[in-house]
Amino acid sequence: MYRWFLIISALIACGPKAAVPPPIGATVMPSAPIAAKQPHTHTEHGVERLDPYHWLRDRENPAVIAYLEAENEYAAAETGHLEGFRKELFDEMVGRIQETDLSVPVKDGPYWYYSRTEDGLAYPIRARKLESMEADEEILLDLNTLDHEYIGLGSFAVSPDHTLLAYSLDTTGRELYELRFIDLRTGEHLPDVIADITRNVAWANDNATVFYTRPDEVLRPHQIVRHTLGQTGEDTVMWTEEDDKFRSYVWRTRSNGFMVIGSFSSLTTEMRVLDANTPNGEFTVFAKRHLGHEYSIDHQGNRWLVLTNDANDADGTHNEDAVNRKLMEVAVGGDTERTAWTELIAHRDHVTLESVEPFERFVVLNEREGGLVHLRVLDVESGSDTRLAMPEPLYTVYGTNNPNYQTETFRIGYQSMVTPRSVFDVDLVSGDRTLLKETPVLGGYDRTQYTTERRWATSPDGTKVPMSVLRRTDTPLDGSAALLLYGYGSYGAKLDPWFSSARLSLVDRGVIVVVCHPRGGGEMGETWYRRGKFHDKQNTFTDFIACGDQVVADGWTTPDNMAIQGGSAGGLLIGAVINQRPDLAARAVAQVPFVDVVTTMLDESIPLTAGEWEEWGDPRQREYFDTMLAYSPYDNVVGQPYPDLLVTAGLNDPRVQYWEPAKWVAKLRVTKTEDSQLLLKTNMAAGHSGQSGRYGAIEDVAYVYAWLLDSWGLANSSASAE
Repeated sequence: MYRWFLIISALIACGPKAAVPPPIGATVMPSAPIAAKQPHTHTEHGVERLDPYHWLRDRENPAVIAYLEAENEYAAAETGHLEGFRKELFDEMVGRIQETDLSVPVKDGPYWYYSRTEDGLAYPIRARKLESMEADEEILLDLNTLDHEYIGLGSFAVSPDHTLLAYSLDTTGRELYELRFIDLRTGEHLPDVIADITRNVAWANDNATVFYTRPDEVLRPHQIVRHTLGQTGEDTVMWTEEDDKFRSYVWRTRSNGFMVIGSFSSLTTEMRVLDANTPNGEFTVFAKRHLGHEYSIDHQGNRWLVLTNDANDADGTHNEDAVNRKLMEVAVGGDTERTAWTELIAHRDHVTLESVEPFERFVVLNEREGGLVHLRVLDVESGSDTRLAMPEPLYTVYGTNNPNYQTETFRIGYQSMVTPRSVFDVDLVSGDRTLLKETPVLGGYDRTQYTTERRWATSPDGTKVPMSVLRRTDTPLDGSAALLLYGYGSYGAKLDPWFSSARLSLVDRGVIVVVCHPRGGGEMGETWYRRGKFHDKQNTFTDFIACGDQVVADGWTTPDNMAIQGGSAGGLLIGAVINQRPDLAARAVAQVPFVDVVTTMLDESIPLTAGEWEEWGDPRQREYFDTMLAYSPYDNVVGQPYPDLLVTAGLNDPRVQYWEPAKWVAKLRVTKTEDSQLLLKTNMAAGHSGQSGRYGAIEDVAYVYAWLLDSWGLANSSASAE
């Protein structure tokens, strides 16, 4: 228990002991790994907030590193008895994977492109074959040959003539990439190296020019830069986004006709376009930005297709009557401002238009209705308009790997909570579809042994909240089953039903898995998202709590048998919920949680902060400050019992700084009552997504699952399906 003493003494040493008393029964060692610090005081709008753990922000302070390592040692000691079980789970999860495997090849130009994995290798090998899959293999990139503790692949972009490869790597988890180029005719690297960029890279049609995005000092993608291979001197900045609420990216249209720069905030969009054959030209504005106007564009023949939330009144004034978006068109080469757009598909109250994918003859629309995605195909030649039917009532479907503009075949990905990830080719003329691959699940997986369904909870304001459920058909629904309730609920993100072979290690031991889709997410459309942000953020938390209460009321489980889990903004969800309803579940997992909301959103030196003001609100304004302060997990820790809690962090995380979970855990340690378990595990060599490589990712999952199953008393049980 000495590691526990080190942690407690470190916390107490950070400030006056009277301000942060040790937990009941704790013994404080006289020595501490961190020197005493005075607490920091924040004062905004006349409100004074004491922050005794502000010192944990200094990553250059050896004492901070020592504290994080002490927490890691304590977590290791508390979970040491699970080491063998973690290995068992890891082997179980790996055992379901066909380790040596091949992706579905994609025909692009004269080549078939694919990736393959090999038994024991952490990263896919990128390769291609000329004309036929019977030809000799040409390996394009093999990350397994590199010697880095962390490897994140950013861009992987082959030039239009297929002779050059641009790729970028992040070797710290900080999401700063180094761009390099390979001459695929010789296999040699070119001397061009561009450091400290984002992962966004796009080729122009001359096969010599690339556009990339450069971040500013807080890692905001703010400049679009042009580089010509072999050039000397500085690269040319094509666009600088001065508004710190916006992020900018660049891409080439599927038609290969244009380069597009998109500037995005959470509320507003602005696009710029350039002929992809003249990369030395200047980008021109497609439609000027107006606060609240969001639009996206793509090119088809002699027209632009535009998705917009603008009602496009006759007088040109903006309003938000088209909150779910509508589809417009405007001619190439003329006026492309809003007043020139012509309506193709009108706004609908219960259908959200999410994206448009144009081809030479077809347009594929991604529509969301009733909590599900629907693919709608418009045939420009015949005038037909159809939705693709799906085989299950609860599923996820999406377009994937469709590089060819002149095609009558559309490739889709499909999965559900019981159907492994599958790839189909759809004939857009006949509607026929061909299954190209269903991801193998080894070990005798039988989907008929599982049940997936959509259930609903009722939030306090009467809103019906959807849940996606997965369980074994033979799992009892008499309240004795363990249940994991997962949620996110921010940024309009969609947690559509997805398949996970690793998740079977829970379900096959009798755990019911429930994914809650609270407001703030986008599963039920754009309005659903908007009703869970700004001053309505509390809806996200009450929706999640309603889901937890519902599965108990249905007799499926009990609070003692329930666990809740979320990561990043989903970690904010978990933090708010355990403050507001600590009795909802007996255990909780918060992964890289965004929990110090007010302090972070007031600090413009932190990556993402300014751009997030249109998501959470700007706390420099008193009304938003009050709203955030009312739910911010760190600010609302109180002296009450809390569930057992496992928290993870990444030292190099640019999205949620490591100190947020560290400060939160520190405050919980000395504030919560009763002897619930509290663990902080910080990855000292990674960022937001944890370990890189498929085996590292599985190790992270096995760690969390082992802790959960142990807390349910299921650590000694075997998976039923095996």
